[in-house]
Amino acid sequence: MNTQKFKNCLRGILPALLLILPTEAAYSAEGGVVETYKNATAPFDDATHVEAVLPLAVKTVPVSERYRGKLFYTEARKDKLERFSCSKCHNNQPVQIPRSAEMAHGKIALAHGSEDRPLSCFTCHKKDERDYLVTEQGMKVDMDHSYQMCGQCHFRQKKDWVGGAHGKRIANWAGQRVVQNCTACHNPHSPRFEKRWPATYSPPLSKSK
Repeated sequence: MNTQKFKNCLRGILPALLLILPTEAAYSAEGGVVETYKNATAPFDDATHVEAVLPLAVKTVPVSERYRGKLFYTEARKDKLERFSCSKCHNNQPVQIPRSAEMAHGKIALAHGSEDRPLSCFTCHKKDERDYLVTEQGMKVDMDHSYQMCGQCHFRQKKDWVGGAHGKRIANWAGQRVVQNCTACHNPHSPRFEKRWPATYSPPLSKSK
């Protein structure tokens, strides 16, 4: 092996040795590659976990279900609803504004469910407590936890979502993960994505001289 090949070999091996060798410098109070790696990959629980370096730009709530015993978080829903809370209007008081229902909900196109069993407003929304959703079993669901509502029918997708195979992770590469809620991607009133042609880009061909 010549000198240049030996130097190239060392460049590939040394970073790996820094992650393996328990040197005093690596575990010192000043930090080091090994200490950083050890802290980032250490087992965590609800009390001790790796914090995100940057604060999250979104409000989050802890998911009621855990994945392999570990807690994770999802985006809140209520702070993204323009007219929440619903009980401000749906309060059993007479409505004085003409065509108020059309003004508030006229843009909603409900296309959810099958042809033989289409969904209606009160399939999901609790009739006597409009700030909440309700399952077919009558369980009241907070809108921040709308994944519970979706999961009663879309249980396979919910299982994949809890496990990390469905949906999008938005924070924390190590430690407690934060994922988008179902409604971040799917319109709850019309959840199916519309068919479209794939967007492509072809750079212009260079003209040969």
